[in-house]
Amino acid sequence: MLKVDHITKAYGKKTALANVSLEIPPGNCFGLVGPNGAGKSTLLKIIAKVIRDYQGKVRQADMDRTIGYVPQEIALEETVTAQDNLLFFGKLYGLSREALRLRIAEVLEEIGLTERAKDKVVTFSGGMKRRLNIGCALLHQPDLIIMDEPTVGIDPQSRQYIFQMIEQLKQKGTTIIYASHYMEEIERICDEAVFLDHGEVIESGEISAILQKHGTPSIFVRGEDCLPEEIEKLGDIQEKEEGYLLITSAPLHAMELIVGYCKQNGTYPERLELAKPRLEDVFFSLTGNLLRE
Repeated sequence: MLKVDHITKAYGKKTALANVSLEIPPGNCFGLVGPNGAGKSTLLKIIAKVIRDYQGKVRQADMDRTIGYVPQEIALEETVTAQDNLLFFGKLYGLSREALRLRIAEVLEEIGLTERAKDKVVTFSGGMKRRLNIGCALLHQPDLIIMDEPTVGIDPQSRQYIFQMIEQLKQKGTTIIYASHYMEEIERICDEAVFLDHGEVIESGEISAILQKHGTPSIFVRGEDCLPEEIEKLGDIQEKEEGYLLITSAPLHAMELIVGYCKQNGTYPERLELAKPRLEDVFFSLTGNLLRE
């Protein structure tokens, strides 16, 4: 288990983290969520031991556990090959020549770049660079992988490939800390999550428990003249995706009213569905809609 105990970090007069505490079980994929400036990257750098000047403690149940860190900014030398980048990081990790040679071949296979091993990174797409960036952190087979926004600006195929890599790591029992602005990613691959805002923990727990606690059932309807006037009494109606999203605590009753109204008036909705709560909705309810710089 990794335990973050009352971490506080300031940059001058600006507080990045304020008394943050959390526990991450072994073998867990743990999501880190928050708006820009919430303190996510600072917390990850403290756990990865990149930042050492802070108050509080980071404890590991097993002090011999190794860490792999995938930074938000791509940390590659683009004028050399993918193989040379892996060779450089492998030497930093202290891998012997033979072990490193074998491990580089394995990692290239894992990240889908075997055929491009001897190509210079400058010729790679954004998705290929992101995968290589992750590969550099996997060379020493760490027990804990820290990923800071690993899918920013990449194509859907590379994003899917990275998800598959994460699932394989989870099956091996690797602990993963995954920070992302994409709520659907957190909801898809993480077991638990913590929400940070203004450097403080505002919610944490299992994804399913957070959704149950904060998520409100809703109904989505698209079509002309499909909503009776009395539907407004049942909840909040929002225009969305060329239709209407009704957030209500009585979804089945609301759906009955809509169906009855459509039958009575001879109208037919293009779409009418019960929508389950989403983590993105919880995110906005906890942190608000204001832009963060």
